[in-house]
Amino acid sequence: MSDLENVIQILAATLQLGERAEVMNSSTPLLGSIAEFDSMAVVTVLTAVEEQYGFEIEDDEISADVFETVGSLASFIAAKNA
Repeated sequence: MSDLENVIQILAATLQLGERAEVMNSSTPLLGSIAEFDSMAVVTVLTAVEEQYGFEIEDDEISADVFETVGSLASFIAAKNA
């Protein structure tokens, strides 16, 4: 499974998006576009990513750019996992 597919799966489970996750792709906007994606959801998603990939994400690595789109989050994870 690709990082993009994993991110969509994590978002779907964490935010309980149901069928809405089926139409997500790399250009799907996150912050400000998904009502469920608030500051607490960001923390929950980061925790799920850390558990899934086995690495730690430092506070200074996180910015709004990381959560701009599904693709930007997947790219961040791929770079972190490299």
